[in-house]
Amino acid sequence: MTPGADSRWRQVSYWFDTLSEPIVARPGVTTDLELDVAIVGAGFTGLWTAYYLAGIDPSLRIGVLEREVAGFGASGRNGGWCSAFFATSASSLVKRVGLAGMHDMRKAMQHSVDEVGAVAAAEGIDCDFRKGGTISLARSQVQVTTAHAELEEAHALGIGEDDLAWYDTAEATALVGATDVRGGVYSPHCAAIHPARLVRGLADAVERRGVTIYEGTPVRNISRAGPLGGANRLDTPGGRVRAGVVVRATEGYTAQLPGGRRQVVPLYSLMVATEPLPEATLEAIGAGSGVTFTDGRHLIIYGQRTADGRLAFGGRGAPYHFNSGIEDSFERVPVVHDALRATLGELFPDLRDVRITHTWGGPLGVHRDWHPSVEFDRATGRASAGGYVGDGVSTTNLAGRTLADLIIGRDTDLTRLSWVGHRSRPWEPEPLRWLGVNAGLIATQHADRTEARTGRPSRLGAVIERLTGH
Repeated sequence: MTPGADSRWRQVSYWFDTLSEPIVARPGVTTDLELDVAIVGAGFTGLWTAYYLAGIDPSLRIGVLEREVAGFGASGRNGGWCSAFFATSASSLVKRVGLAGMHDMRKAMQHSVDEVGAVAAAEGIDCDFRKGGTISLARSQVQVTTAHAELEEAHALGIGEDDLAWYDTAEATALVGATDVRGGVYSPHCAAIHPARLVRGLADAVERRGVTIYEGTPVRNISRAGPLGGANRLDTPGGRVRAGVVVRATEGYTAQLPGGRRQVVPLYSLMVATEPLPEATLEAIGAGSGVTFTDGRHLIIYGQRTADGRLAFGGRGAPYHFNSGIEDSFERVPVVHDALRATLGELFPDLRDVRITHTWGGPLGVHRDWHPSVEFDRATGRASAGGYVGDGVSTTNLAGRTLADLIIGRDTDLTRLSWVGHRSRPWEPEPLRWLGVNAGLIATQHADRTEARTGRPSRLGAVIERLTGH
């Protein structure tokens, strides 16, 4: 291990910093390799794909190529929500794929939450999996009005009270003791987890199935191995890798691959974690038993009470960086982290003076139509999944199972889901991309300020929701 490497990786997030085992990089590629399946990226998507592929066909030569260490990207930095939320709303899905297609997607996502918990238990992965559901608090009259309208629409589409239900002030406050709560929308289909423990434990489980993970191995290019086709070739500093099938599982980091800057926009989401809180403070806040929480504002926030008695809290608000830029310096933006701390204090006054021990962030992946997808072209052997818009912990599990079926050639309920083969058009070239994405961010913040000032739903907010498929 390079001197200081463990310390550097622990700075990735609170989750990485609280891993109990040393973070030691696995050996990388040092010579030319021949594989049946090469997976680029050792995050949730890549590791779930390897896990299920190896389970179906143990004879496959599967290698996972990772630039840093397993879980270094969004898989080890997120809010720790394993939810059934799909990035595209139910009403938008109905318009695109019909009512039956929408319900199939929702059921598959709900099953994925339980599948993650089942695999963690079966593999002995102690990731603090606590299925307590999630609640979106309504903390103003305009948020109450909007929540009821959304619930009415969902119920009209056949989504029942067992999946989405209105909680009154007392019921909502009993779950999460935030200020100004007037009610909330509750779903049971969410678990709070420690994502770094899950992704690191999954990497170990994948290795037990005979898969090799090559860390410290950046993939510089993916091309065809010969002028007339044949296997794919992946160029790495340590050697060339030939594989019949290549799975791109790079999510927001896709922008760093040749030709990837307009495929997926990397948007940064930032987080803070408090020091361990006194029992009396925890009782006042609630959010126990693994319930996760957000509220009805347009600029997304998200939080959970960790198993070790902290609040892990995050939100959007960081700018999009020109030409799909990704840099370590973008992970810590003082003005955004200060805003998160202020919002935490607004929600829970007892936390106004609490010490923040960790600040971090990272890029998530967004397609042009804000719609996730799974793709496999058998003729070229190229596969990919991503564009989860921050709802990836369980969606990646569904993607991994689906990719495994597609690669093996099985016709299943998963391979017939509507997101399989979905194509999003490329993002606009710069500077239009930079102008458009950041204008959307500013508009979202303006919509929240307008609603707070006027007490009426913002028309601008409604436009943003339609543009992003929510």
